[in-house]
Amino acid sequence: MVRREAIVDIMESITDEIVVCNIGFPSRELYDIKDRPENFYMIGSMGLASSIGFGLALARPDKDIVVIDGDGSLLMNMGSLVTVFAHNPRNLTWIVIDNGAYGSTGNQDTYAQVLDLCEIAKSVGFKNSCNFKDIDLADIIKSDDCSFIVYETDAGNSKAPIIDLSPIQIKKRFMKAIGKQ
Repeated sequence: MVRREAIVDIMESITDEIVVCNIGFPSRELYDIKDRPENFYMIGSMGLASSIGFGLALARPDKDIVVIDGDGSLLMNMGSLVTVFAHNPRNLTWIVIDNGAYGSTGNQDTYAQVLDLCEIAKSVGFKNSCNFKDIDLADIIKSDDCSFIVYETDAGNSKAPIIDLSPIQIKKRFMKAIGKQ
């Protein structure tokens, strides 16, 4: 299975949640699979999907927030694990698609190939740290726990088209959809 198929699986559990997606190909694939105004497509700022999702979880405790991140991005911002756990927002589900590669920059190997990201999250304190294959995602999203989920895939990018919205259009559409203009 490749990342695109993982995003299809993830989006089957999404109804009215706010989704923040990692930069580059993951955002392009999500846009191609299931574009919706409640999706925030990151253009740049690698490693910060979790920080943006965390900020939204704090600002919108009435909404469930789902972050679709990558192993390379998580490794660029490991401090976010500690910060998110310390605040433990009950409405945040953080999904890391672990393909062992920096997919958007040429599929160079990441150190996630020799690390267990679920165990790292557990060691930080996440009670709800699990592999995607072991859970019902829809139940996890609706639970009252901050969750960290690892979805293991093979490396590789699909031929998803470029997002035909400008960063300004993405922001304005997203802000209107979440009720913050």
